Amino acid sequence: MNLMRLLPATLLCLPLIACGGTSSAPDTSVGKSVAETSSGVGRKVQEAMDEARREITEGNIKISADSQPRAEITPDGQLLIGGKDVPTNDAQRRQLLEYRGHVVAIATDGMNVGLAGAKLGASAAGEALKGIFSGDSEGVEKRINAEAAKIEAQAKRICDRLPAMLASQQALARELPAFKPYASMDQSDVDDCGKDGSVTFSN
Repeated sequence: MNLMRLLPATLLCLPLIACGGTSSAPDTSVGKSVAETSSGVGRKVQEAMDEARREITEGNIKISADSQPRAEITPDGQLLIGGKDVPTNDAQRRQLLEYRGHVVAIATDGMNVGLAGAKLGASAAGEALKGIFSGDSEGVEKRINAEAAKIEAQAKRICDRLPAMLASQQALARELPAFKPYASMDQSDVDDCGKDGSVTFSN
């Protein structure tokens, strides 16, 4: 990350500093204000993520496919298609629960990456201001880059989960023909994950 990219927005704050007086002593009040705002943004994002996490772990997993009614996998391993229960045996329900577990795990990882990215973005402006006032812009950049590297590692773990998810989806499609139209994930999703910094797949 180039810290200089953050400076144009940061410079907009400088007239406010000038209005506060002519002292040459570093003024950290603006940095503190940005940090407090960033913390508030982080809390709101965290609350939204917590709610989304509850919905995906406790609610039905919704799956769409072209020209097909919506399918859902319930927390107890039932398959609904178009709102109607599809009869399944014990082995099929185990497969449904296994596949659902993969979807929940990847979705949760994705939300964690999104939350970490939102927090990093919100705090970067405050860190940039601290760097300007303290003269430690290089140290600030290193800290931001270190946090960005952690997020990148988290995103890579999503890609690492895809082979097992693909195998589970294929097994479920074999065991339960009604699910086959919804098994749209293929090997290209695994191979392309992480390329150009993207993490996408079809469930």
